[in-house]
Amino acid sequence: MPQTMSSPEFNNLKNKICAKKARIAVIGLGYVGLPLAVEFAKKGFIVTGIDTDEGRVNNVARSLPYILDVPINDISAVVRAKKLQPTTDFNSLSSSDAIIICVPTPLKRKYEPDISFILSAVKQIAKYLKRGQLIVLESTTYPGTTEEIIQPLLEKGGLACGKDFFLVFSPERIDPGNENYPLQKIPKIVGGITPEATMLVQALYGKILKRVIPVSSPRCAESVKLLENTFRLVNIGLINEMAMMANKMGIDIWEVIEAAKTKPFGFMPFYPGPGVGGHCIPKDPLYLYWKAKHYGFELRFIKLAADFNARMPLYIMQRVKEELKKRKVPFINAKILVIGVTYKKDVKDLRKSPAIDLIELMRKNRCRVSYYDPLIPYLRINHINMKSIRLNRNLLAGYDCIVIITDHSGIDYRNLIKRSALIFDARNALKGIRSDKIIRL
Repeated sequence: MPQTMSSPEFNNLKNKICAKKARIAVIGLGYVGLPLAVEFAKKGFIVTGIDTDEGRVNNVARSLPYILDVPINDISAVVRAKKLQPTTDFNSLSSSDAIIICVPTPLKRKYEPDISFILSAVKQIAKYLKRGQLIVLESTTYPGTTEEIIQPLLEKGGLACGKDFFLVFSPERIDPGNENYPLQKIPKIVGGITPEATMLVQALYGKILKRVIPVSSPRCAESVKLLENTFRLVNIGLINEMAMMANKMGIDIWEVIEAAKTKPFGFMPFYPGPGVGGHCIPKDPLYLYWKAKHYGFELRFIKLAADFNARMPLYIMQRVKEELKKRKVPFINAKILVIGVTYKKDVKDLRKSPAIDLIELMRKNRCRVSYYDPLIPYLRINHINMKSIRLNRNLLAGYDCIVIITDHSGIDYRNLIKRSALIFDARNALKGIRSDKIIRL
C-alpha cells in the first residue's frame, strides 16, 4: 500500500527540492532536455545531463551552440559553475534524486509508435533505482505508457511505485523559436501515479516555471499533449484543403482568413502551408491513432489530416508544374530554387521538413533544384550533397521558378520579386504585394 504524505521518502525528497539540494538528472540533451537542464542549473540545482551522443555532450561541455533557444552564455555559466555536468555515463543516476526523461519518440512505420528510446532510458534507470527517487517522463507518448510500460519495468527490481519511488508523466510543451513563450512561461501539466508523486513534481517544476497544473493521472497528462497536437494537425489539414478549394474557385484564401479572424469569438486562424514538420505535429497524433485502435476505435480525422498534410509537397509541385506550363517552360530540366528548408521560420531544425520532400519530388521529376536557407549551409538528401546558394541578382534571374517554403526573417523578398521570373509563395511571405510573377498557395 502506498505510503502517506508523511512518509520519510516523501518528506526527505520534498525537503531536498525546497532547499534546492535535490540532484537532478536529465536524460536526453535535445530541444527538450537541454533547456530544462540549463534552467534547473540556473536556479541552483546540481544537474547531470546524460546523452548517448558524445558529440552533443562535448558541445555542452565546451559551450558550443547546437540549440538556438538556449543562450550560449547560460550554458557556459552553469557548466563553469559545475551546476550542469554533461556525460554519457548513466552511473550518475544512482546519486540522483529526480530523473527526467527527455528522449525522442519517433514512428517505426507510418502509423506505429517507436518508444524504444524511452525503454532504453527506463532500463538504465532501473539498474540504479533506489528508494525516494522521483522519475518523470516528458517524452510524448500514447496514453497508458507510464502505467502500463514504465511502472512495471521499474518495479521489476522489487521496489514499489508509490511506496519506494515516485513516477510522473509531464508532457513537454516547448515551441522552438517562440520568444514570447520561453520554457519558464509555458504552463506545465503534471500527472503522477499517486498524489504524493504529483505533489513532488509540482514542487520541483515550481522552482523554474511560473505555473504548474496537476491532473488526475499520467494517462490524462499523456492525453493532454496528444489533444493539443491533434488539434493543430486537423486544423492545418482543414485549412490546406480550403486553400486547394479556394484556388479552384479563384478565391484568395489568405484574404478570407484575414477577414474571418476579425470575428472576436468562435474562430481561431490557421494558415495553409507546404505540410507539417518538426518532431511533434506530424507524429504525436498518430500515437493516439495507434492506441485508439487497440480499443476498437478509429480516429478518422487524425488519419485523414495526416495523409492530407503529407501530400502537400506533391500538390505544390503540381501547382508549380501547371504555372510553368502556362508560361511554356518545360518542367523537365526546369531550374527551381527552394527558399527555406527548415520546417519552421527562423528555427534551425530539419525534422520532417516538407521542403525536403518537395526537393526529393522535384529531383525525381528531373528538375534542377537548388536551395537557399540562411540557417542550413549544407544539406544531404538521399546521398546527394547540396549547398545553400547565395542570393545574388545574377543567379536569381536564372531560375524558372522560386518556391518559398519557409519564410525566414531577414530575406529581401522584394529583391526576389525584382530578379525572378516566377515565385510560388507557399507561406504568404509576399503578403500585400501584387504581381503577375507571384502565385500563392
